[in-house]
Amino acid sequence: MTTVQTVVTAKDTGERLSKVDGIEFKSREGSVAAQVELKPEESYQKMIGFGGAFTEAAAYTLSRLSPEKRAEVIHRYFHPEEGLNYSMGRVHIHSCDFALGNYTYVEDNDTELATFDISHDHQWVLPLIKDAMAVKGGEFTMLASPWSPPAWMKTNGEMNNGGQLKPEYADVWARYYTKFIEAYGKEGVPIWAVSVQNEPAAVQTWDSCVYSAEEERDFVKNHLGPVMHKEGYGDVNIVIWDHNRDIMVERASAVLSDPEAAKYVWGTGIHWYGGEEFEKVGQVHDLFPDKHLLFTEGCQEGGVRLGEWFTGERYGRNMIGDLNHWTEGYLDWNLVLDETGGPNHVNNLCDAPVIADTTTNEIHYNSSYYYIGHFSKYIAPGAVRIGLQNSAEGVLSTAFRNPDGSLAVVLMNEGEDSREVTLGLGDEVARFELPAHSIITHLITQ
Repeated sequence: MTTVQTVVTAKDTGERLSKVDGIEFKSREGSVAAQVELKPEESYQKMIGFGGAFTEAAAYTLSRLSPEKRAEVIHRYFHPEEGLNYSMGRVHIHSCDFALGNYTYVEDNDTELATFDISHDHQWVLPLIKDAMAVKGGEFTMLASPWSPPAWMKTNGEMNNGGQLKPEYADVWARYYTKFIEAYGKEGVPIWAVSVQNEPAAVQTWDSCVYSAEEERDFVKNHLGPVMHKEGYGDVNIVIWDHNRDIMVERASAVLSDPEAAKYVWGTGIHWYGGEEFEKVGQVHDLFPDKHLLFTEGCQEGGVRLGEWFTGERYGRNMIGDLNHWTEGYLDWNLVLDETGGPNHVNNLCDAPVIADTTTNEIHYNSSYYYIGHFSKYIAPGAVRIGLQNSAEGVLSTAFRNPDGSLAVVLMNEGEDSREVTLGLGDEVARFELPAHSIITHLITQ
């Protein structure tokens, strides 16, 4: 017997990840196809999980709330049943724009890295990660990313405004990653992967460093890959690109077409700021099917958007688009920001799924929080995407088979009108309404 748990979030209702009466499958009449046909016999990528970034801005913001409110946010993100079931995380290797200022872990010109010390992270970032691990009940699949080498290793002599890594410091910088992995490991926070550089094609007014495709290839091939192996961290994955979809095919190809570089690379990381060209994500998979794809950052730019609905729909649309093109994990950017959309040391203010007002001690859960939950709560780590054929106009959809055998089907309607949708599975079919501006997850067990 097929049973279904149905969960709805809809704009013009009070429904937010709300459990409603499950849809009912009935025997199919004749051979009429449903608008959305599930094909469980087809298997695609296996999911690693969902999560967000433990930035200094997020951790500092939470530290300014009452202990009860801080604990509430951590619970609502990381608890496996009562929260969003986050199992992945991202952390910045020393400062990024969403830190309180530029900082590194070493003294200037210390090429031996003898002064390497992560005590800065003990104030806010590591306590947040550890408290989240306690609520989750275990370790995270953690990605670590640098925004810039220390200023003295760079051509422009500063951490901000781009610049490049000076060639003579390539090995020192590569060892810096291994020092970070070692230090976090000693804190009980194992690092699963590092990306080479956050947004290597952008000169930013904040912490940034530019690599051409060839420079990234050669840094991985001649420095980062060999050094990580030499230092005993060959099992920590390396992610390239860590930037937008628009030129990801060219950038990934330049590295992965070189066997000596490719042997060190786990896969390609992507952000969403350069447009929703999901077909390019699939193209990289088709070119390099033995490599992996990971969404490493996305957020709504331009400050806080309290109560807006389009932000949630942006998350839903991007998640479905990337997942349907072989992406294996999804990492949101800041877990939490304050009432200004910061703190950010160059005023690059953004929105987050959770906004914490540090003046009133209030927590605001944006539409994006609920939209993410339609995936993260019901598509478990280890789930495998299954086949799906969708002819329903204006309906976005994706489907996964969980390790326990249940099927998680996510459907989304960005339109102004509700839509009636038929869902087919084997010799059964179900009919349901997809309200205007809504997202639904059906969790099907047979």
